Amino acid sequence: MKHHSLGIWLIVVFFTLSSCSKELDQEPRSILEETFYNTAAEAEAAVNAIFPPIRLGAQGIASYNATLECHSDYAYGRGSWAQFNDFSGLDATNTNRVGDFWNSFYLAIRNANLVIRHVPEGNAMNDEEKNRYVAEAKFMRAWCYFHLVRNWGGVPLRIESNMEEKDVPRSSVEEVYALIDADLRFAESYLPEDNAAQPGRPTKWMAKTVLSDYLLTNNKYQEARDKASELVQSGLFSLVPIQQVDDFERIFGAGVGVTDEEVFHFKYTREGQGNYYPFIINHPETGYFMKGGGKGAYAQYSNVNNNFYKEWSDLDLRKQLWYPMNIGLGEGTVLQKKFIDPAAANEYGAINDFPVYRYAEVLLLFAEAEARVNGVTAEALDALNQVKRRAYGREINTASDIDYQIGSFSPETLIDSILQERAYEFQFEGKRWFDLKRTGKAAEILQKNKGVAIADKHYLWPIPLAELNYNQGITENNPGY
Repeated sequence: MKHHSLGIWLIVVFFTLSSCSKELDQEPRSILEETFYNTAAEAEAAVNAIFPPIRLGAQGIASYNATLECHSDYAYGRGSWAQFNDFSGLDATNTNRVGDFWNSFYLAIRNANLVIRHVPEGNAMNDEEKNRYVAEAKFMRAWCYFHLVRNWGGVPLRIESNMEEKDVPRSSVEEVYALIDADLRFAESYLPEDNAAQPGRPTKWMAKTVLSDYLLTNNKYQEARDKASELVQSGLFSLVPIQQVDDFERIFGAGVGVTDEEVFHFKYTREGQGNYYPFIINHPETGYFMKGGGKGAYAQYSNVNNNFYKEWSDLDLRKQLWYPMNIGLGEGTVLQKKFIDPAAANEYGAINDFPVYRYAEVLLLFAEAEARVNGVTAEALDALNQVKRRAYGREINTASDIDYQIGSFSPETLIDSILQERAYEFQFEGKRWFDLKRTGKAAEILQKNKGVAIADKHYLWPIPLAELNYNQGITENNPGY
């Protein structure tokens, strides 16, 4: 479904928790009144409505993540995604594609704003309950705006106080980040530490992790370090051990459930709640997706002649997630099997949870922020080495011959190594393009690994035409469009 306007014309459909699952699985409920916020159950249903626009369907996190991956230095797009390979800006097809993401984020924000506005007025909830549901909504609103601002720059700030306004001008990047900051700090204060009964619901630890990422993105390194350190010191999280490539299924496989590494994941189940991403990346002949069903889009691939791939150690088990496959795109083509589900019944039926943030990222956020604040330290190296040891099948907390050594680095080269480790660790998790942009290394690394120059206009996506036609508060598009 495409939404051609983002104000009061959006239909708000609330979702309730599935009666057969304790996870955050939203099922449709025919409640359209915006005043339905009196009890805790009603508030929870309203919060649940925030997730489906970005979690489900072809316009949600799956296609969005695939688009971000096409912007990386290791992945290429096939078919309708092929145009991303030249980094010259978006054509009509992909302008429409990113327009769908804009609509999905703003629909989720709309639903969050309804919670933020109305839940405090509920007459059958105590203050603790009200603060929790508002905190969940503010957390998700902040997360959505964090993606909007990095992809489009300054965007309209649609919040609970201007929801009915049609013509909302673009705010500055600084103003968007100020809202993100305020929302995340509210969420950090009022979210629970644990949501074990309903995995996928926002927690205090999710808020701290997104805070660390946002702060690092905005060069606030000391506080970014401290927020990540809180998770490290909590003792609540750890990396899932790996000895061979198939063990990655213990992290990314179908139906894994909650692991000690999970911080913020979108959760999926078979019945109308499946993950679309495994369909996007898998080839129908492999049996990795819908085994025997001949399904798979194999829309993304890499090549062994890419410098990223060539310079990567063969001993790294993460490299072995790539496998050779002749898809008519030349010798040396490789596909990725990070997310596979042979038992999926259709393209929307995979039950691989999508990792928005894992503990591996917390360690690398800490390592980078620590290095930027204090230089080459044992603490930064230890966090970095935990991730690398796991990737090589070693004991995670035991010194190894593959460790990065403290005497081998300057602060700058250590940060470069951390960024490279992030590239290896988070392939197909939508992180690399943001890393390349925030560090100013995109042009250099894309030229080195893909042999392409980045057009200036490619750094931001165009404001959708539907938004420009609807919202007269926006007077110009991003440069180049």
